[in-house]
Amino acid sequence: MRLLPRTEKFFHFFVEQAGLIHEAAQIFRKAAENGPASMHEAEIAIARLEQKGDEIIHEVFTRLNQTFITPLDPEDIHSLASHMDDVLDALEEAVHRIVAYRITKIPTPIIQVSHIIESCAVVLQKAFTALAEDKPLLEHAIEINRLEDQADHLIRAAVAELFEQEKDPISLIKLKEIYEYLESTTDYCEDVADALQNVIVKNG
Repeated sequence: MRLLPRTEKFFHFFVEQAGLIHEAAQIFRKAAENGPASMHEAEIAIARLEQKGDEIIHEVFTRLNQTFITPLDPEDIHSLASHMDDVLDALEEAVHRIVAYRITKIPTPIIQVSHIIESCAVVLQKAFTALAEDKPLLEHAIEINRLEDQADHLIRAAVAELFEQEKDPISLIKLKEIYEYLESTTDYCEDVADALQNVIVKNG
């Protein structure tokens, strides 16, 4: 009889959360390509995914408090869950602002960043599947870092161009804020990657 409960279900939750992030990123990328008319439906769909993600994170934290022996250090489980939650939150906020600010034309950099975010989400899925199956995942963490760096350069250039070319200060403020939330989305993906590398170091 097992006196101290141990669960491997944490890995299942991570894979499920990564799937939600991928789905949300895909919805955002398609909406960005299709134009502003698609963004309202995307906002609703991503908000629903974010709610599902909150439920998963709540379950992770509940089980973390109830489980004496966990497959990873509790602090690593908490870190991974929190950063994954941040990814969905930031993406939801970015899409919400595109809709709320009535952006009438999706700038090219937003479309480009949407592709990078989707790529990050694909790699996150691969990384957490590897974690669940006890397979190497360092290359996935490195790839997310590379993608985040690519997004940073793209967004910095977009913001610089915005200040140079946008004559309407209100439009400038709106777009700059949207760019910042998109940058935060990729930053949080990198935070997940860093947390995964911490897991590798501890369990390698």
